[in-house]
Amino acid sequence: MSASTAMHMSDGLINAPVSVIFAGVAVAGLAAALVGARRDLDDRTAPMAGLVAAFVFATQMLNFPILPGVSGHLLGGALAAILVGPWVGALCVGIVLAVQALVFADGGLTALGANVTNMALIGVAAGFGTAMLLRPLAARGRTGLMIVCFVAAFVNTVVASAGFILQFALGGDAAFSLGAVAGSVLGLHCLIGIGEGVITALTVGAVAAARPDLVHLLRGRSAPLELRDAPVATPKESTA
Repeated sequence: MSASTAMHMSDGLINAPVSVIFAGVAVAGLAAALVGARRDLDDRTAPMAGLVAAFVFATQMLNFPILPGVSGHLLGGALAAILVGPWVGALCVGIVLAVQALVFADGGLTALGANVTNMALIGVAAGFGTAMLLRPLAARGRTGLMIVCFVAAFVNTVVASAGFILQFALGGDAAFSLGAVAGSVLGLHCLIGIGEGVITALTVGAVAAARPDLVHLLRGRSAPLELRDAPVATPKESTA
């Protein structure tokens, strides 16, 4: 079982009843995200959401080696949530997963609900929740923000993989030991989480350096936070 297969589940990896249950969870979760996203989307954030979805789509199509014969890819949940918020982020990842399944056959159609639940709902919630807990550190400067992004992306990856383990426990092939599957998936996704953390930190750090006002985590629910180590413009001296 490759790392990317573990997250992007194919048809038949879990049984039909469990697939139907998580399809319902995915539909309900994305419906809630759609309602929440209406509050976050405006003329400034809508183009950013499109860019985030395109970036997540591109990076999910690129696998990187973890071990011989094992590869992984960026999940993008924490990245999307930090940049455009959890509601819009969940929609971005959900749309990417649907396009990949329908157009590129990356992930099975019957497993689409489970994949969306893991990566667009569980992963986004875990990543953004972690980032919000560490938000005071992010406000200290660009370095603090990048540390927060790394940790949030790592947690996003590992917790999303735990969603797969739950689904496999409920409806997976009994021929495989749940303990062995859980140990393999969690171990591999800890390694994947390191790569995801680095990519997320570098990407968000680059956006924050140019336009910190576009980083949702820095805005929060009130006024935008100022990155304390960001350059501050010195007012010009007036001449008589």
